Amino acid sequence: MINIGILALQGAVREHAKALQAPDVNVIVVKKVEQLDEIDGLVFPGGESTTMRRLINLYGFYEPLKDFAKKDKPIFGTCAGAILMANEIVGQMEPHLSVMDMTVERNAFGRQRESFEAILQMDQIGNNIEAVFIRAPIIKKVGPNVTVIATYDGDIVATQQGPFLACSFHPELTDDHRMHQYFVKMVREPAIHA
Repeated sequence: MINIGILALQGAVREHAKALQAPDVNVIVVKKVEQLDEIDGLVFPGGESTTMRRLINLYGFYEPLKDFAKKDKPIFGTCAGAILMANEIVGQMEPHLSVMDMTVERNAFGRQRESFEAILQMDQIGNNIEAVFIRAPIIKKVGPNVTVIATYDGDIVATQQGPFLACSFHPELTDDHRMHQYFVKMVREPAIHA
């Protein structure tokens, strides 16, 4: 049995929990720092990255999350979660957790009313993957150790760097759970991201 946590400060926690379901997966809704010691992998859901960072600081999660990442435990960030993971954010002096070598631009696809759905091709994960973009960031640039997993209209929208997986969209808002299944595999089989 593997334990996968969802950082439950903001965002679609219940939808991620549903998408992660597998016979050998125990989903833990993480509301306290001590719970990080109980989990093998962690999901940063979407939401609003600045608010999430404020809550991370408020509840004492900042250093423990940095330590979690330093142990190379798998982390999956969706939308705002991807912004938390980037080491550079366009128009912002300081990054948040800085665990992936990538530059992101917040709200790059436009405001809420410009939200849309798309079908993406991902060699590592599958074809015709449904993606919901809501005030989504774009991954503008990646470092040499980052693999681009998906693009949309020429823009990078999903990446992986070792045990870290990030996407601009909300895979939890569809019935297509292949990205979550891929993340579960990353947690279950550490060699997949070695």
